[in-house]
Amino acid sequence: MFQQTPVYDRLVAERGDVPVQVRGEADRIHRDLAQVLRQAPTSRPDAPPSVFEPKTPPSAL
Repeated sequence: MFQQTPVYDRLVAERGDVPVQVRGEADRIHRDLAQVLRQAPTSRPDAPPSVFEPKTPPSAL
């Protein structure tokens, strides 16, 4: 990605490797969300209709 510099190395030593920590948390959240979405029911009878679907079928031209 980029070449490390002495300043970057010193910041990592003082504060930790923040980009690596953020990437790790993002990966964890992604895995958790994927697991939740796999377990979520695909449709609920009491759910409102989708706003993205047409209310009436389009007429044939």
